[in-house]
Amino acid sequence: MIGRLNHVAIAVRDLTAASALYRETLGASVSAPLPQPDHGVTVVFIELLNTKIELLEPLGPASPIAKFLERNADGGIHHICYEVDDILAARDRLQGQGARVLGDGTPKIGAHGKPVLFLHPKDFNGTLIELEQV
Repeated sequence: MIGRLNHVAIAVRDLTAASALYRETLGASVSAPLPQPDHGVTVVFIELLNTKIELLEPLGPASPIAKFLERNADGGIHHICYEVDDILAARDRLQGQGARVLGDGTPKIGAHGKPVLFLHPKDFNGTLIELEQV
């Protein structure tokens, strides 16, 4: 059901500093910041040959990333995103097997302009999973 690894998301307190670290220290190609108000974050993408790294900065104190950073002061891996061909079919199959989809189960549009859903971390070995339709 899952396809390629689309990205690994890392929560950061300072998107500018984190972007500079990847660009200047690691020599990575870093996108421009992209506010995602529906998700409460601003993101940048670091393009790798085989996947992407997404850096997430909270967009206000109510952001889920702000809450994550309260518990993880240094930031860290927030979620892993896998691609799926049909997000609604994937959702239905997962829910049929007892997996919990966060929110009301309706896909939202993610930073790549494609439908996304998140799966409860307690159902996946403590890891928040994002599914993105390709």
